[in-house]
Amino acid sequence: MVSQHRRAEIVDALRRGTVPQNGLDALAVGIERFAATLDEELDAAALGRGLFKAVRGEYGAGKTFFGRWLQERARTRRLATSEVQISETDTPLHRMETLYRRVVERISTADSGEGAFRGIIDGWFYALEQDVLADGRIDAQDGDTLIAATEALMETRLAAVTKVAPAFSATLRAYRRALQAEDHALADGLIAWLSGQPNVAAPIRRAAGIKGEIDHFGAGNFLAGLLIILRDSGFSGLLLVLDEVETLQRMRADTREKGLNALRQWIDEIDAGRFPGLYLLITGTPAFFDGPQGAQRLAPLAQRLHTDFMTDARFDNPRAVQIRLPGFDQQLLAAVGSKVRDIYGSGCQAPERVLRRVNDDYIAALAQAVTGNLGGRVGVAPRVFLKKLVGDVLDRVDQYPDFDPRAHYALTIADTELSAQERAGRGASSVDDIEL
Repeated sequence: MVSQHRRAEIVDALRRGTVPQNGLDALAVGIERFAATLDEELDAAALGRGLFKAVRGEYGAGKTFFGRWLQERARTRRLATSEVQISETDTPLHRMETLYRRVVERISTADSGEGAFRGIIDGWFYALEQDVLADGRIDAQDGDTLIAATEALMETRLAAVTKVAPAFSATLRAYRRALQAEDHALADGLIAWLSGQPNVAAPIRRAAGIKGEIDHFGAGNFLAGLLIILRDSGFSGLLLVLDEVETLQRMRADTREKGLNALRQWIDEIDAGRFPGLYLLITGTPAFFDGPQGAQRLAPLAQRLHTDFMTDARFDNPRAVQIRLPGFDQQLLAAVGSKVRDIYGSGCQAPERVLRRVNDDYIAALAQAVTGNLGGRVGVAPRVFLKKLVGDVLDRVDQYPDFDPRAHYALTIADTELSAQERAGRGASSVDDIEL
């Protein structure tokens, strides 16, 4: 049963044509067969293993949905999660310092949404204090001694990271002292620097004895430090989703080559045990994994990602390094539509009318109509179909007693409400629709 708060989040997101952030188990169709294996892998990450997984699917197959569905499952196992979309200007895959900044900005836990980084750091210091006080040798009222002992324990826990990135522990130490002195401006600045934010004022950096900004190599060490902090704070690890990796294909040649090599390095460093507790998931289209402008351009990467998909899809191995999403057919599209209708009806004004007038037969007919309007390509239809179902049909049936979608609603889809891929699915109806 979906709570009313979660229901509202799901319905609002679908009305806007976006993937909900939460409650995705209630919508999942066609991916349940991956659940058991992925749960085992999440459990392994929670025990300190580093893991890598690649998910392939055509546009509209539900890759973003899959990533957020897995994030929900990860948070139930006390893993923190973060989702980053790869792009040439905002988050190029080869710039580790930028990637680290986005990871920190979007890190989430079961107890909070995005932006949980500072809460994680504060919780870690609290956990260190409790560990120091547990042996009974230090009085909780002796603030100076407690701070010194906590810092000593911090240095011990971060010893491996401090060897290669001393600025990490130096900044944490200065942050803790700023909090004790109630210098909130300094504390805020230090957290910003530790988060990878650029242009932190020089006086703030001098307070911690640090210089410049986090560079490419430092960012990898800071990520390793973050994993240690998560573990010591009671979290099991981190699920990091890198979405839309296929955008590498459209980047400049030098940027693409650097990005592909960075992905190869990610895989090797995870296998080497550099990031214990990190589960890295990437998503991409088949063209990225198999095409000449994607992973195949770098032979070592192609070898690491290679998976046999020549066998019948019914026998795909969910334990493989790469898994493929089945994509939608008319039956699955109608099934997810019925699930959305049931979720909507669980908290609307007129649930009986909604269930009666938007029955399974009508949902199947609407799914077929949307698919036909998009050139018969079911793969590009889910987002538009669910947006129309919620915003054009369910909302009206709920609000107007005399509204009958079979009599009063005619499907219209304007080009302006479609993405480039969805417009391509419609095909050209005139020479004016052809882009030169």
